[in-house]
Amino acid sequence: MSKQTTGDVDLDETDLELLEYIESDFDVSLETLSDHLELSKSAIHYRLNKLREDGVVTGTTADLDPLAFGLDMVALTQVTVVHESGYSDALGARLSAVSGVEQVYYTMGDVDFVLVVRVQDREQMNDVIEEVIAIDGVNQTSSRFVMDEIRGDEGTVENLREDALEALRGGD
Repeated sequence: MSKQTTGDVDLDETDLELLEYIESDFDVSLETLSDHLELSKSAIHYRLNKLREDGVVTGTTADLDPLAFGLDMVALTQVTVVHESGYSDALGARLSAVSGVEQVYYTMGDVDFVLVVRVQDREQMNDVIEEVIAIDGVNQTSSRFVMDEIRGDEGTVENLREDALEALRGGD
């Protein structure tokens, strides 16, 4: 389950501004970005490709509203498991593969994983929990049902502390 966790890439102020802009609206045109950042379209295109190559931009997706599809039942499910060699990777992958599991977090403390489960109804929620419990190595689950989703519009770049931004800029 290990991933790159430190800012191993140097970004300048223009890169950060570009990232902040596309994070809020990836469908923005090169022309708009060019005008906003006062760079040529080819320079913007080059920077975007470089950010992809460096693993900073990992994909292009559309943000779909799950409520538009009737996926309005959400639960936070805590999962405790048997601790064997490699359990976090193996069980994390199996939990992630369960239909209805939107996110999986490997945690420390008295709970091993926290799942965000999003489904259409109680029957589907029950199916998800039964499938999770059936995974070899899962000891128990405990779910909390979300009554209301309160989301902030803050993006990744906006959430960085100033010292982290400075480190990304290549400063000391």
